[in-house]
Amino acid sequence: MSTSSKPTKLPSGSPTSSHASTSASGSPKSNLSRQHQSRQQLYATRNRSLLMYTSAVVVLAVGVTYAAVPLYRMFCAATGFAGTPTVMNTASGRFEPSRLVPVDGARRIRVHFNADRSEALPWKFVPQQKFVDVLPGESSLAFYRAKNESNGDVIGIATYNVTPDRIAPYFSKVECFCFEEQKLLAGEEVDMPLLFFIDKDMLDDPSCRNIDDIVLSYTFFRARRNAHGHLEPDAAEAVVQKSLGFDGYEHSPVRNTDISKAA
Repeated sequence: MSTSSKPTKLPSGSPTSSHASTSASGSPKSNLSRQHQSRQQLYATRNRSLLMYTSAVVVLAVGVTYAAVPLYRMFCAATGFAGTPTVMNTASGRFEPSRLVPVDGARRIRVHFNADRSEALPWKFVPQQKFVDVLPGESSLAFYRAKNESNGDVIGIATYNVTPDRIAPYFSKVECFCFEEQKLLAGEEVDMPLLFFIDKDMLDDPSCRNIDDIVLSYTFFRARRNAHGHLEPDAAEAVVQKSLGFDGYEHSPVRNTDISKAA
């Protein structure tokens, strides 16, 4: 007579049952270890992101600081701020050739021409005419003459500004020798053209309606190459800013105290 064996059901609270449940779900220590590792990975990711953002901000700040003066000059050339004449831009639509029409019956404005140069530049630089009388909307051609009085070739760069500065947004240069550097051979003498006009919109500006005289000033500097290989005026930044007419502005690229020392 055979005896059949039946499986023995263990109580739920027995040690064997508890061991099986722990093996399936993992020990408490291993769970804590995994959670700790997850937190460490999260902190490491956050730290890397913070480091990247901080580095980007530092690089951006350095770049903005380095480009502050060139960007400021570009802003002034585009808006006429600080007495910087604007450059003709047909893409904007404001200075289309069709707008170069003299305003009949308007009062003529006398434009005076001034020329200066750095003592380090061995050139003679003078305007060919003392002044011209123009109507708003009328284009006018003027000339400056430059002569290299040295025994070597010299590259020069011109800065410019116009006074009173409130007329600057309406004083526009179509062609100008100041747009790029000028190289004169030893003893060479050249005439440098300037084609400009005064935008007729000045007549709609109450601050400009009564302007009778304008002074256009150019200053030539000897050129030098900066660390990036670009040509720039070989002079202290304060002197260059003064030639651009920025010395009278509180928020100019250089402080007024520095300019007074350079002067």
